[in-house]
Amino acid sequence: MRFLERALRGPNEWWKYLLLPIIAFLIANTIGAIPLGIAVVLGMAKGGEMNPENAGDLSGLGLDPNLSLFLMMFPFIIGLIGFVLILKPFHKRNIKEVINGTQNIRWNRFFYSAAVWALISGLMLFVDYSMNSANYEWNLNWSLFLPLIVISLLIIPFQTTFEEVIFRGYLGQAVARWTRNRWLVALLPAVAFGLLHMFNPEVKEYGFWIAMPQYILFGLVFGIMAVLDDGIETAMGAHAANNVFISIFVTAKASVLQTPALLVNNHVDPVKDLIVMSLAAVLIIVILAKKYNWNFALMNQRVEGEKE
Repeated sequence: MRFLERALRGPNEWWKYLLLPIIAFLIANTIGAIPLGIAVVLGMAKGGEMNPENAGDLSGLGLDPNLSLFLMMFPFIIGLIGFVLILKPFHKRNIKEVINGTQNIRWNRFFYSAAVWALISGLMLFVDYSMNSANYEWNLNWSLFLPLIVISLLIIPFQTTFEEVIFRGYLGQAVARWTRNRWLVALLPAVAFGLLHMFNPEVKEYGFWIAMPQYILFGLVFGIMAVLDDGIETAMGAHAANNVFISIFVTAKASVLQTPALLVNNHVDPVKDLIVMSLAAVLIIVILAKKYNWNFALMNQRVEGEKE
């Protein structure tokens, strides 16, 4: 075991764990947001308007939806670059060590987890569409859909990697250092991850106490995966697959990802979605546990190691 134990060595002052994520998000939302800001200003200068109900919907500015998606994702690329550059002088640790405590990223785990989550998501969508087809509207436009596939596959994984590196990787290691408790490693970053999304349009549309459990559950599942797998590659893969799948195949009026997806869900039931997500979470953990021989007793073991 090396992922969480790596945080027990090197310079790890508590204030660095608070400051670095803040700096990374500031970089993302200032430098990274410059292209988006320019597009918004130009759009408004031409008489366009922002959607007051959903800041992720830039259609009122006359922007191509695929360009809008790229502009929304671009800040995360810059934020990830900023995090990587600052990490080394802060902690004498590189990005690979934040991912799994070693010098090698296990890409096979990333892609396997992504494939499993994509299949589960596809199955869930197929079943729901078969049972509730009246809730869906076909939205296929090949001139928009094909570029959407390319942009989603190339750009969205940077957004999800940024979030996983910050929450499941960096803050997970911070909690391990402070508490030595693996359950808290999974839980506390999950709560922070959920609160990060509290201003998403889904939360405004469906209510804090309905939408927020979905985000926290999402983070908790990924946190458990990271602890059991001694690294965050499976969490990175599943998170990337989830967001790419949603971007390409199904969107909704209140979705933060407003894309020319294949389907539009006009009747979202957040309670049903939470139940389905819970079942999907159990399923992916069972599949990955069998694949990688995870030991669930590990969750109750303290993080042990000698500080330098």
